[in-house]
Amino acid sequence: MTARPRMIIDCDPGHDDAVAIITAAHIADIVGIVTVGGNVDIDLTTHNALVMRDLVGIEAPVHQGSRHPIVAKPRHAAAIHGVSGLDGANLPSPITPLDGTDGVEFIIETCRSEEGLWLVPTGPLTNIGMAFRLAPDLAERIAGVSLMGGGSFGNRSAVAEFNLWADPHAASIVFDTYDSSTPGSAAGRLIMAGLDVTHRFQVTPERIERTRAIPGRLAEILAGLFDFFSGTYLSRHNDGAMRGAALHDPLAVLAVARPELFERNDRHVVVETVGEHTAGMTVIDERRLLERAAPNCEVLVDVDADAAFDVILAAIRASTPRI
Repeated sequence: MTARPRMIIDCDPGHDDAVAIITAAHIADIVGIVTVGGNVDIDLTTHNALVMRDLVGIEAPVHQGSRHPIVAKPRHAAAIHGVSGLDGANLPSPITPLDGTDGVEFIIETCRSEEGLWLVPTGPLTNIGMAFRLAPDLAERIAGVSLMGGGSFGNRSAVAEFNLWADPHAASIVFDTYDSSTPGSAAGRLIMAGLDVTHRFQVTPERIERTRAIPGRLAEILAGLFDFFSGTYLSRHNDGAMRGAALHDPLAVLAVARPELFERNDRHVVVETVGEHTAGMTVIDERRLLERAAPNCEVLVDVDADAAFDVILAAIRASTPRI
């Protein structure tokens, strides 16, 4: 087991973002939470992050980040997460306030004041892309980026996963930052928890009932969130491979704090930004040719799903809600 990592969670809660926060609070040190417009608009994602901070009972500050993508128009996912972003449970109101510092500014200042932090984005990469653009030195000062997004197939288009589709230009900045062919590229680690691995980690009916069986308000709320999330997810999948929602975002946290749970391949990955049908696509070089590009990304390909869910259940039990 690795040492307890220190990380900034960059998120757009979102059901699975909420679980990522709960998980990180148990197995990592959360230095701060930054919100971004994504699953729903920024005001709702920020409210949801404040609620989750109080439900988990952590002291990390919450900072509001980017409202709009760098170039694209805002695009959301209410069809999956509901109009609030966390439909499915009667959530309490937060009692601790939002920090006044801009989220991108917080990322830059914090990563400059403390080396070796992980950035863990579970929504569109707008904040991270802006931070890297405004502070090119940042990538050399952090341990790396572990993101949820991308994959060899899409969920928002035929080839693009939602987070990268929502802001492909920001995603391109992040992946290019770790590309050795890019002048001034960083030497740190970039980890991608894409759909190939997250679809192997599903909130099955059995896992929902295990959650519901845990005493306490947080487990009760999560069980309701899982019921809603799985319902909307299954309504949009007809291939028979899904038995519940894919619990995407916690895998970006677990990849850093519990790396032994994963299989991964080192690959070269770029993000398509301009294709009429392919914007947001992660182009993963799987060629077995000598001229293939040097890897810039650790692509997660499999997870010990049972062990990973056990970590989440332990995190729920360990939480100490303030509300």
